[in-house]
Amino acid sequence: MQKEILLITNYFPPEKGAAANRIFSIAEGLGKTGYSVKVICPLPNYPNGEIFEDYRGKLSLTKDVSFGKIVRLWVWPSNSANKFVRLLSMLSFSLSLVLFFSFNKTPKNIFVQYSPVFVGYTAVCLGRLFSKKIILNISDLWPLAGLEMGILKKGWYYSLLLKMEHFCYKNADLVVGQSEEILQHISNFKKEKPFFLYRNIPNFDIPPIKEKSISKEIKIVYAGLLGVAQGIFEICQKVTFPENVSLHIYGAGPEAEKIKPLQKQNIFFYGELERDLLHLAIQEYDIVFIPLINRIYGSVPSKIFEYTRLGLPVLYFAGGEGGAIVERESLGWVVAVNDFGGLQSFINSISETELRSFPKAIVQKNSALAFDFKKQFDAFISSIEKV
Repeated sequence: MQKEILLITNYFPPEKGAAANRIFSIAEGLGKTGYSVKVICPLPNYPNGEIFEDYRGKLSLTKDVSFGKIVRLWVWPSNSANKFVRLLSMLSFSLSLVLFFSFNKTPKNIFVQYSPVFVGYTAVCLGRLFSKKIILNISDLWPLAGLEMGILKKGWYYSLLLKMEHFCYKNADLVVGQSEEILQHISNFKKEKPFFLYRNIPNFDIPPIKEKSISKEIKIVYAGLLGVAQGIFEICQKVTFPENVSLHIYGAGPEAEKIKPLQKQNIFFYGELERDLLHLAIQEYDIVFIPLINRIYGSVPSKIFEYTRLGLPVLYFAGGEGGAIVERESLGWVVAVNDFGGLQSFINSISETELRSFPKAIVQKNSALAFDFKKQFDAFISSIEKV
């Protein structure tokens, strides 16, 4: 009899970003190991807060794929800065989940992408109500991350989110975390059940390193979400780029409209690209920039694993566990989080000579050796089959 598993996530391709890519690779990997996978997700709308054109006017949509089925449910989308509006958006997908569980047969095992909190909490409650085995995937420590980013403040709402968070941890049969810090945090509430460290390692073939044309210009690239946490707009305002250094920005998100009209020397904005095209584009650059405006406990940006696999050395400006990984695996340079003076000093002093400290071929080799998708996934399968 074929093994079955249900994946519940707020993000899934054709949406872009770390969460969507991670859940897709998990679904695809499970399918290849003999599982029949059903993915439950909203109609695609992230990060712009609008249903994608090909999906508009639909209440739900089911599609057969190589690993099983994708079931897209109704959501009222929003990327509003208003917390109440965002809450209504999350609750709309939670309502769709309740209706789905009420009228559909579901597998014994469910894999829940915890964030956003209300979606994760709803899925865990439904899992307990219907006597499921719950595998809880934690990629960010909400609501703590919201507090550290200044999005949330302590009070009754924060206390409510904390209670929901702890309920999810305590009722999971297996907790999967993207960082050591996440697992350490959760162990304070849940000691008796198993944990698994699942780094956001991408699953694509290593491309050959492209020889760089002779140029004195050092090209730094940022590619990803343009949100408050990444702080690209603030960085562009506070940092200047000398004649021989330029910053090239790819992505979409809440800050995109602020960055677009920015008139500043050697800063260029290109908008959003499909992942395959983005990989081709960024291989032309010298350094990949990975910032977070504040140190967020538990956060390890997935760009570390993805872009070093393409051979780009990292300029890491985010603090925490990610910086330790970059230094330990010799993947690039680390500037202390929020140290704009240190960042400016690095940009002013970077040169062709400095680039030779981290040749692309060596960075790519170090990344491939340190972050092995197949090895990690095989261990992950063993852990979920013990649940």
